[in-house]
Amino acid sequence: MTQTTLQQARTVERPSRDDMMQRAPSVQRFWEQNKDLFKDAWAEWETGLNGKTPKLDSSIFDPRLREAVNTAWADPVKEVAVKDLWEEVFPGVYRTQFFDVDQLAVLRAYLYEVAEADIPLRPPYGIVLNRGGAMLDPRSEGHLAEPSFQTFYQELMDRYMRPVSRLLFPDVMGYDTQTFGFSIQWQENKDTSLRPHTDASAVTLNINLNLPGEDYSGSAVSFIDPASRRVEKLTFEPGTALIHHGSVPHASEPITKGERFNFVLWLYGDHGQIPMQGTTLRSVDPIERWTQPASESDGFAPF
Repeated sequence: MTQTTLQQARTVERPSRDDMMQRAPSVQRFWEQNKDLFKDAWAEWETGLNGKTPKLDSSIFDPRLREAVNTAWADPVKEVAVKDLWEEVFPGVYRTQFFDVDQLAVLRAYLYEVAEADIPLRPPYGIVLNRGGAMLDPRSEGHLAEPSFQTFYQELMDRYMRPVSRLLFPDVMGYDTQTFGFSIQWQENKDTSLRPHTDASAVTLNINLNLPGEDYSGSAVSFIDPASRRVEKLTFEPGTALIHHGSVPHASEPITKGERFNFVLWLYGDHGQIPMQGTTLRSVDPIERWTQPASESDGFAPF
């Protein structure tokens, strides 16, 4: 009996996690040889669910943010309403309610169904401790290629993250043509911490996906002010997001109870370019900020 692509994807022999984390040559061959199989399997999985999968659409975004962003796309002069929703909580670090708390359960239910699909997903190489994470961007091998998720992901990056980044960090203009993203699921007694580091991004957006009442202890994000060397541990509530230059040093503290779920999303320029510190800022018309770049994906993935 001939197997469907979904059945083939579920039964294909997979590399060990250790081999994946160590980037063994056989792992790269595995993802390359099965790229089309996994893409077709995700499409078959979506079709086979007949609408039973939780639907990801613009209702996931916080209503105030969604309204302000839609208004700015229609009339960029009114972009100040978007900027006003972001509070600077540390030098160069801003926070807002990004996803609607009442809709987070839809997103989390979707991610649960994805995990149950049993189609191979590649964990982020750079985060050894992250056992439940997955790559989100099409440039990454083994990414979450389910078509409806990719539509949602592109809306998040193109319609929300990029213009917000340009508003808060004017120097990223021209260094925001490329997207990158992964998910995080950290668990107590399994995942400890992520040491101080900077990101290979122009801008990083970190969104908390924990549900209300789904508490965890520890796992704060510590930010380091390069000028004063001041360190501050920041936590964020369900559906809230932190955004900052990738060059801002930060670390994840040990998780001591529960689980933490996040999306971590990056923007950077073609072939990994990021703005140099002290870059001279040029005047940018609001219409330019609320415009999609013409660049296509360059295929470069930071990890």
